[in-house]
Amino acid sequence: MGQEYRRTANTVSLINYHFVFCARYRRKVFVKQVGIRFKEILEKICQENDWHILALGVMSDHVHLFINCLPTHSPSDVMAKVKGVTSRILRQEFEHLAHLPSLWTRSYFVSTAGNVSSETVKRYVEEQKKRG
Repeated sequence: MGQEYRRTANTVSLINYHFVFCARYRRKVFVKQVGIRFKEILEKICQENDWHILALGVMSDHVHLFINCLPTHSPSDVMAKVKGVTSRILRQEFEHLAHLPSLWTRSYFVSTAGNVSSETVKRYVEEQKKRG
């Protein structure tokens, strides 16, 4: 898959963000059913917001998300939505997570794919899956 340009009435854009975000205290929570459910929730959030997942790597204690979105969505908007919704739903659905005040740390890493190709970032995310 090549670069994904987005068109709206007045704009043509190529905004690809690579996010890395961690579970609070680096807990290994994204295993088995929790990891599967996290992916389902994330896909729904992205669909509702017209964000396109280019690559996704869910490790036991952190996530790599490579996403394409319109310039009207800032990285902080994306992370607020992703972290807020996934934390609330997962803590409601999984009893062993219910006691946590939050599922995520407050921090995250984000970069754009401006200095490297999207294919390079995708390869990096895929390689992380093999390491974890």
